[in-house]
Amino acid sequence: MKSKKIKFKFVFTITFVVIILISMETNNNIFGEEQSHLDSNGNLNDKYQEEWEFYFTKVDEKLGVISVDLGLGKIAPIADKPNVVWVSLKMNNPNEEGLSSEDENGILIEIESELQGKIKSKHNASYVGRLTSAGYMDFYFYIGDTLLYDKTISDVMITFPNYSYEYGTKEDKEWSGYFDFLYPLPQQLESIANKKVIDQLLKHGDDLTSSREVFHWIFFKSESDIDLFLDKIKNDNFTVESKSLLESSDEYKYSLVIKRVDKVDLMSVDEYVFYLRRIAEEVGGFYDGWETSIENE
Repeated sequence: MKSKKIKFKFVFTITFVVIILISMETNNNIFGEEQSHLDSNGNLNDKYQEEWEFYFTKVDEKLGVISVDLGLGKIAPIADKPNVVWVSLKMNNPNEEGLSSEDENGILIEIESELQGKIKSKHNASYVGRLTSAGYMDFYFYIGDTLLYDKTISDVMITFPNYSYEYGTKEDKEWSGYFDFLYPLPQQLESIANKKVIDQLLKHGDDLTSSREVFHWIFFKSESDIDLFLDKIKNDNFTVESKSLLESSDEYKYSLVIKRVDKVDLMSVDEYVFYLRRIAEEVGGFYDGWETSIENE
């Protein structure tokens, strides 16, 4: 058995439902390009780079998948794009959960690509996200002038006569539709981060079936906070690997590393990471990340 360690430091953190993803939900072919945007003064903003992620959620008590460009969160709202435009496409062959089916993936990707390309090129739009739920696929854009936006959508959809759709627009200067609906909550972001680490394990040939030691880094302001934390998890079979005083830190002067043998599938990782973060925050500390070994034959 070969192994090496892989570590990830968290900057943020989501709830995730385990379900087999079909290619439509993981397709990144049209999402991976770097782009530059003009700021409100007409100058190029070179800080923006597309960062597409997806996550599961509930919409009106139904399962949904949201794909969203997190990169826009660093620069939004964009002053010269105060209007949100949406296109709601009724899928012809959704799966039992109301999500896109493998049989329909190809045509749905084509429709999305055409809408994105035409609306972006003709209206200088930002494509911000997509919701798939209850047999519908909804696409969201932010644009400036809405003149003839409806014609642009109709010109695309006329080439897909077998699909019914609706569209609309409204003013949204603060991009609340993006931040309050599409953008993941902190715990959802954490699950996205966990998934990235697990994807690296899979990439290196780990099938995730083997339980193994998982190490966790937590930082505290005082030794007494460490004692409080350890008391709260004393019945959870974690072992202290190390305690350190950080001379260079002004606020969080103490680090703690704990470990436990655990599974590393997403549901398991989310469960113990969310738990440790919550306990750390209860005593004034912060959870910084986890590390484990890659196990492959």
